[in-house]
Amino acid sequence: MRNPFNYFSKNIGVDLGTANSLIYVAGKGIVINEPSIAAINNKTGQVLAIGGEAKKMVGRTPAHITVIRPLINGVISDFEMTQEMLQYFFKKIGAENSLIHYHRAVIGVPSNLTEVERKSVEDAVIGAGASKAYVVEEPLAAAIGARLPIGEPTANVIVDIGGGTTEIAIISMGGIVTSKSLKVAGDKLNEDIIRFVREEFKLAIGEPTAEELKISIGTALPTDQKLELAIRGRDMATGLPKEILLKDSHVRAAIARSLKSMVDSVREVIEATPPELVGDILRNGIHMCGGGSLLKGLDKLLERDLMVPVNLIDDPMTAVVRGAGIAVEQFDKYYSVVNNPLRPRDIKI
Repeated sequence: MRNPFNYFSKNIGVDLGTANSLIYVAGKGIVINEPSIAAINNKTGQVLAIGGEAKKMVGRTPAHITVIRPLINGVISDFEMTQEMLQYFFKKIGAENSLIHYHRAVIGVPSNLTEVERKSVEDAVIGAGASKAYVVEEPLAAAIGARLPIGEPTANVIVDIGGGTTEIAIISMGGIVTSKSLKVAGDKLNEDIIRFVREEFKLAIGEPTAEELKISIGTALPTDQKLELAIRGRDMATGLPKEILLKDSHVRAAIARSLKSMVDSVREVIEATPPELVGDILRNGIHMCGGGSLLKGLDKLLERDLMVPVNLIDDPMTAVVRGAGIAVEQFDKYYSVVNNPLRPRDIKI
């Protein structure tokens, strides 16, 4: 007999990212895509804003208001705030129906998390309102989201460049053969740009300006088109506002070292792969996803240095949450991929 409460029960996929949090509701698709940021009043302890509203406050708040990121390098650094942020998103999804509850959640996590860190992710999601939580490694989730044949005995290479980490993995037969999680990703590129502008132009800029530079004129390789952007900041000599014009070559110089470490890490993972699978890599290529993969020319840089074809996954920023969503929708099919060896198989309602 069909349980009448099934109508009010939702299964969800969650990508709890350092930069952005995305939630996929089974049968509906992606319903939440917001920055993983919260603003808190230090005097009262009150949460003033979460997500997009909080991001507008970055670098613009008085001393008694702190804007924080509850996740650093894909790991929960502030458990209570992560839980509160998730509760806010869950309420937003169920705003039209207060009777809705969340039965099962599949969450994408970095591949190098310890058992304790995985448990904290599960506990945060359960504490926010889900009945059961399961984790899946982000490269696997991204491969599922990209509809790659992960169950076949062939190499599927995923390079997922997020905000806090770059996840590199070789996937075959529904599991990860070799992988590496690198703490060099979108946020590190922003830091590189801030440092370069401070050292070369004696101008202090904030993270939002650095991100705008990266997105607007950032390139991994020189281009025929000359790109430039006027930015404003504080002159470190006078302390007064100042405007300068930056070119794409400046941004490229700023991020060159971090991009090299990404390329070297992909090379290391390929070198550690069994020979038969390396042959598959040459045939199937490398699949890139994550917000960082949108950096202009990054795919061409990888192709040039590794001599392997590189493909950008469709809608790369949502690949992980789409994979988590597909895994929760087809839970029986992907149960072996969902990494929860200590938890009993959950019962359908």
